[in-house]
Amino acid sequence: MSKIWVRASALAGDIKILSTEAADAHFRYSRQVTPRYRYLETLTIAFVIVLLVSNLIGPKICQFGPFTVPGAQLLFPVTYVCGDVFTEVYGYAASRRAIWLGFFGMALLAAMGQIAVALPPAPGWPNQQAFAIVFGLVPRFGIASLVAYWAGEFTNSYTLAKLKLLTRGRFLWTRTIGSTITGQFVDTVLLVVIAFWGVRTGPQMLVMIGSSYLFKVVYETLATPLTYVVVRRLKRAEGADAFDRGTNFSPFAS
Repeated sequence: MSKIWVRASALAGDIKILSTEAADAHFRYSRQVTPRYRYLETLTIAFVIVLLVSNLIGPKICQFGPFTVPGAQLLFPVTYVCGDVFTEVYGYAASRRAIWLGFFGMALLAAMGQIAVALPPAPGWPNQQAFAIVFGLVPRFGIASLVAYWAGEFTNSYTLAKLKLLTRGRFLWTRTIGSTITGQFVDTVLLVVIAFWGVRTGPQMLVMIGSSYLFKVVYETLATPLTYVVVRRLKRAEGADAFDRGTNFSPFAS
């Protein structure tokens, strides 16, 4: 006996019997937005929070021996680890959703920061300059950050999804490191070129790209064992192991 769906309209007082196919079509939207997994929403929120915090701590310049790096580089690579987990466990669509949420969060933070800095400070409030340093974003750097993040994250997720099909789900390390190599390259090059073109010389930009890129790749390579643990536990807990066969990889797909 084929399964049927019953839809009751309390206002009209009528009852309509829908076939399985009709019910699938009718409820398609609600099924897509209803969470299927226990931890996906929590992980997505954590991803966005890490992304926003990394932007707030970016102005701090840290010294490690002979190396100077922005504070954001200590936290921002974590978003790429999260992107690997989303794509590996839940699939490219889940990663795409998280990337867009992060993008709009970053854009909102940048816009509201500019507005807050521009508002006149109260008389006697001594922290306007410090507030402007943290929240005041030069438009060119804001655009560079958004473009680099968007392109780098999608490159990272696309590479991992394709490598998973190529390796048939084996050798996770090839996917996490391979996606980092491509995603961080796109991210780093776009960020430096857009932010510093015409401000720094070509050789200076190459040094900036090389040192920043090397730091990020080494960082995420060292995080591979942790990624293994998180992925293994999530797959077991969620009963999920996505393979993106037939997936529409357009960043703008619904």
